[in-house]
Amino acid sequence: LTEEAASDAPACGPLETASESAGAPTTEPSGEAAALESTGEEQAPTPQEPASQEPAPAAPAAPAAPVAAPPAPPSEDVPSAPLLLALEDVSDSSVTVSWEPPEKLGRLGLQGYVLELCREGASEWVPVNARPLMVTQLTVRNLALGDKFFLRVAAVSSAGAGPPAVLEQPVHVQKIIEAPKIRVPRHLRQTYIRQVGEPVNLQIPFQGSPRPQASWTHNGHALDSQRVNVRTGDQDSILFIRSAQRSDSGCYELTVCLEGLEAKAAIDILVIEKPGPPSSIRLLDVWGCNAALEWTPPQDTGNTELLGYTVQKADKKTGQWFTVLERYHPTTCTISDLIVGNAYSFRVFSENQCGLSTSAATTKELARIQKADIAAKTKGFVERDFSEAPSFTQPLADHTSTPGYSTQLFCSVRASPKPKIIWMKNKMNIQGDPKYRALSEQGICTLEIRKPSPFDSGVYTCKAVNVLGEASVDCRLEVKGKGTRNVLP
Repeated sequence: LTEEAASDAPACGPLETASESAGAPTTEPSGEAAALESTGEEQAPTPQEPASQEPAPAAPAAPAAPVAAPPAPPSEDVPSAPLLLALEDVSDSSVTVSWEPPEKLGRLGLQGYVLELCREGASEWVPVNARPLMVTQLTVRNLALGDKFFLRVAAVSSAGAGPPAVLEQPVHVQKIIEAPKIRVPRHLRQTYIRQVGEPVNLQIPFQGSPRPQASWTHNGHALDSQRVNVRTGDQDSILFIRSAQRSDSGCYELTVCLEGLEAKAAIDILVIEKPGPPSSIRLLDVWGCNAALEWTPPQDTGNTELLGYTVQKADKKTGQWFTVLERYHPTTCTISDLIVGNAYSFRVFSENQCGLSTSAATTKELARIQKADIAAKTKGFVERDFSEAPSFTQPLADHTSTPGYSTQLFCSVRASPKPKIIWMKNKMNIQGDPKYRALSEQGICTLEIRKPSPFDSGVYTCKAVNVLGEASVDCRLEVKGKGTRNVLP
């Protein structure tokens, strides 16, 4: 096998030379081919098939694949032709083809594949890859626009190359045209609303290759260059209006054209301002504490629909305006709950998305709420007697204290008139004793015992007395001392 590979090596020399001298396009093999090249293993050169088996075809007059002579019966040492040769991708500078391995790999095994190229009008097949590559897909790069050629691929073993598989149609390298497309931002897919005096700045991205031509129209007519500025780049077009006016409302259409292809996008712009006031207003009727109003819609709605009306009233005495109704849609209303004896003025504002109208329609005449002739019938007032004898709602609670720490006793009493509170210890009145402080506020009775000692232990009584009677509550206070035993009476 080594001798055969050595004897076949010179046969590939002319092909490699032709490829280099003609500036053959470069190839980009798949990851498998790159791995083979990085190992540094020497691949056997692609042997040329004998001239008797495949003579060079004459230059074809029409774009058709070069005609090859009927091949000789295949040898068992060389592989058969690759299967399913197909064109995967064509760009303006590269071509990618793929194929499937042959059915028969030959007795000597497969060393790789050789891709060859024959330009239209030529008779010589030029190898694209100088050495066989173990890949089933190749990309031919660095092609020139307008190139037209045929491609074929052959499987190679150490005994030589097998019969090639030829693309039926020639490959034509043409300029790739990407159809134009416009991408309208989400917020512009509905009516774009601006107020009078605000700027309008629309940036609409588009795509297409080569760069397409963009143009704008307003309601089907050309733009007013004195009011509208347009700047178009490679990937977007910007429409700018420094100060919007109501006349700028309408449908703006962007058209992107590229070699007979075009894309369009329509954007609706609405420029609005505050509405005018209602045209007129009048007071229909006044009865009781009610007044009926009627008005007519404004002549200018601000270039948009109204959200309703705001109705306000003002008392003649104060002159202050108060809102009665907001975003009220009918043009008639009845205002109730007016104060008897007062005179009222009414006014109505129009409202849209920009807000209330700068002025209002005001009634010329006053709505006077007259006093009705009603005689008031007074009823005799029966005064309720809230007198009550004392009663304790919260009694005193037994308490235990520590010597030297002030303590308090609490209870609550209910009585009318206000009762007199008397505190007693062991049934002895302790009023005026500086050791004790008695408080009474809103029925809460408090007795504070300042720094008690075991001597202060005993039974404490709170007594409440008024003209209707008296009541009392008791509790036991125990002041624990160290080593001291208290004896209570």
